[in-house]
Amino acid sequence: MTISVLLADDQALLRAGFAMVIDSQPDLAVCAQAGTGGEAVDLARTHRPDVVLMDIRMPQMDGLEATAAITADPALSGTRVIVLTTFDTDEYALQALRAGASGFLLKDVQPEVLLDSLRTVVTGGAVIAPTTTRRLLDTTLLGSGAQRSPTAEQQATLDLLTTREREILTEMATGDSNTEIAARLYLSEATVKTHVGQVLAKLGVRDRVGAVVFAYEAGVVGPTN
Repeated sequence: MTISVLLADDQALLRAGFAMVIDSQPDLAVCAQAGTGGEAVDLARTHRPDVVLMDIRMPQMDGLEATAAITADPALSGTRVIVLTTFDTDEYALQALRAGASGFLLKDVQPEVLLDSLRTVVTGGAVIAPTTTRRLLDTTLLGSGAQRSPTAEQQATLDLLTTREREILTEMATGDSNTEIAARLYLSEATVKTHVGQVLAKLGVRDRVGAVVFAYEAGVVGPTN
């Protein structure tokens, strides 16, 4: 199966560079390119790509609005969005994750990391390195260093989880893979995969990144976890 990718960035040269890298792979192909967020939404609805590689800062409609529009569209339920950001200066990444993005990459990402990330999100995985996940969430969501308490709505959702599922959610917040979680909890990878699916369904999120954001916002994990 060929994974189709929509590139959305207002810099034509950057799009060309990403397209060259992506199209060099037999299992990946760029299906369209957009220079604005509005174009990205329109082209996503036309081509229904597997992944949208979305810049945050674009004219007319920025990447945050475009991400929210794509992830909220039932017809695009199979489309994943990876946000491009310059982490040190751009704190909009967390907002993009809240809008339904499946992760983010730095614009100077290494080609092999970009390619692996595109493949990973198609299978429901996250594309944020554990250390970057910590830094982003600790800085933007838990900047005060205080442990959050769940709202009544968040607590009601947490109450739907079994003890094991709650444990899996905590492990997912580290950014580790199913294989790593399975080894740490002495479970089979298939069992962990089943639990992860149940956690995502009960939390009502699209993927692991959404679960991680929920875990931080609800105080399941914090700066010292």
